[in-house]
Amino acid sequence: MHLVAVVALDGVVPFDLAIPCEVFGRVLLAGDRPGYRVHVCGVTREVDAGTFRMKTRHGLSMLAKAHTIVLPGVCDVTAEVPPRLLKAIRSAAAAGARVASICSGAFILAATGLLDGRRAATHWLAAGELARRFPAIEVDANVLYIDHGQLLTSAGAAAGLDLCLHIVRRDYGASVAADAARLAVMPLERSGGQSQFIVHASPSPDGASLAPLLRWLEENVSRDLTLQAIARRAALSVRTLNRRFREQMATTPVQWLLRARVRRAQCLLETTARSVEAIAAEVGFGSASVLREHFKKFVITSPQAYRRAFRPALARAAEAQESPTTPVRQEL
Repeated sequence: MHLVAVVALDGVVPFDLAIPCEVFGRVLLAGDRPGYRVHVCGVTREVDAGTFRMKTRHGLSMLAKAHTIVLPGVCDVTAEVPPRLLKAIRSAAAAGARVASICSGAFILAATGLLDGRRAATHWLAAGELARRFPAIEVDANVLYIDHGQLLTSAGAAAGLDLCLHIVRRDYGASVAADAARLAVMPLERSGGQSQFIVHASPSPDGASLAPLLRWLEENVSRDLTLQAIARRAALSVRTLNRRFREQMATTPVQWLLRARVRRAQCLLETTARSVEAIAAEVGFGSASVLREHFKKFVITSPQAYRRAFRPALARAAEAQESPTTPVRQEL
């Protein structure tokens, strides 16, 4: 089982600490098998979290056994990071452990030197200070998270949820990550192009929520839906529909539908051996070239490259289904 070690220091941000515990701790695989085992570890067994004190069950020795180490944010980014912790993180990373930071936890990871020469994310309020203290790091305050493979960093607060769900998706695929997202009650869309998970909020009492319409759109992504058709379904004028999407989703109805189709394509690429052409038709893009265009825009890679990364066995199966006389199209 995948072991996650969450590090708690004095001054730890309770919300940041809870995020990996909740997300990873509730991931279930087929047969209701837990996907992760989560341990909270401390330099000392008692940790001052500001509004409360807590006792940890594990010390830093757990980091040597962990597959993933999570560094939550700390309230005082100027506080010295215990040398024992820095040494333990470096040793674990050298042994192959994945290390992820949430919010100001980037300061702890930066202090190890592992982020030197790389881009890193943190809360926008702390971005300037991180860049000042660690000039060898390229600090990006405009993203929710950054994935370098073994090293990952996220912005503050709810961006930690995005990061943890992204890790779940890397480890177990879209279906498992979507279930974890629903349990975490994530918003329907995230700004900055990170709208990877679909979660529908309950309709509001005044009926203004877009949730019923979004559910309908999810169920009908394969249809040729125009803006006027969507507005009719919502019993709204096109102008009012656009306004509500901007208010609630920070995007347009058409852009939301395109992203929904791409997300559905991601799921099919991960879970089936169907060809890109067949998937394009199923999700409403009509042709493989249109799917590739929008997939590249939202996922920053091609469908075939995505399938090879997430499900290499399915990629081989899909390639085997290609007719020997039919040339395989080159992905952009």
